[in-house]
Formats: sequence, C-alpha cells, structure tokens
Amino acid sequence: MKHSHAFRLLVGTLALCALGPAALAQQKGGQSRGNLELTTVVEKIVETRQQDGTTKTDLTPVDVALPGDEVVYTVTFKNVSAQPADNIRITNPIPHEMRYLADSAFGPGSEVMYSVDGGRTYGRPGELRVAAGDGSQRTASPDDYTDIRWVLKAPLDAGAKGFARFRAIVR
Repeated sequence: MKHSHAFRLLVGTLALCALGPAALAQQKGGQSRGNLELTTVVEKIVETRQQDGTTKTDLTPVDVALPGDEVVYTVTFKNVSAQPADNIRITNPIPHEMRYLADSAFGPGSEVMYSVDGGRTYGRPGELRVAAGDGSQRTASPDDYTDIRWVLKAPLDAGAKGFARFRAIVR
C-alpha cells in the first residue's frame, strides 16, 4: 500500500514525539533526582537478506513508522553522581499511538511493573484490573497498559550505566 509523504511524516512524528523527555528517573519518595542521566532512543527492527541467503536483523533509528511497524524503545541511564544511587525507578509512558507488545519489557537487574491508569498506580500483570464493558472488573491485558516502570533491585554505582527496553507496534 502506498502512503502519501504527509501521512508517513505524520505517523513518524507521532511515534517520535512521545519519546524525547518521556522517560523519568525517580528515587524513593517520588522526587526526580539529578544524579541520573537518561536517554531514550526509538528504533525499528529491520531484516535484510544477505547474499548467502541468511537474514540479518538490525535496529535502525526510526525515520518513518507506519501502522503495524514494530519499534523498540530503549532507555539508557547513567549515575552521574559520585555516590551510589538506590531505590531507582525508571518510568516510561506508552505513547497513545503505540500498542505495547506483551512480555517485551525488560531491564537487567530490574523488576518490571505496569500501570493502567496513566501512571498513578503500578502492579504486576496479574494484579492489574480494569473496567469491562458491562461495568464489572476484568484482569488487564497488555493492550490496557499505559505506562511501564522498571524498579532496580540494587543500587547503581557511581558512573555505572544500565538500560530498560520494550517493544511496541504502531496503531
């Protein structure tokens, strides 16, 4: 299907505009701290066929994202202070234009939690409930997630780096 340049640009802009400062680092008490430096990158999974017939998979920066495209969000963080940082939470909203891909969020040394209420509360997948069409409550599905939070299990040493990642599909 051929899309106009304006449509491709709009979709690409929608996918990218929610990223810049979207990720947030917090420490216990809910306050943002200046001892973590954050960078968020959005990349697209691109497969290319090699001359030998094999397929190579790479991540490339997103220039254009069309409905159905899968993208990878990577939040990197670094402790820029001279002291270890503890009780760290990295939080990233899932852009409205994106659908979270189930079981794709991970971060080494962290516990992943989700929100279904715009980041007011977080829980594990089986704990989250949302209103069903008939007014009753049902277990939330990954399509209901609005935000992702990675809670680091150990302090982050001075100068140390880490990352958190998830995949999503353009609606």
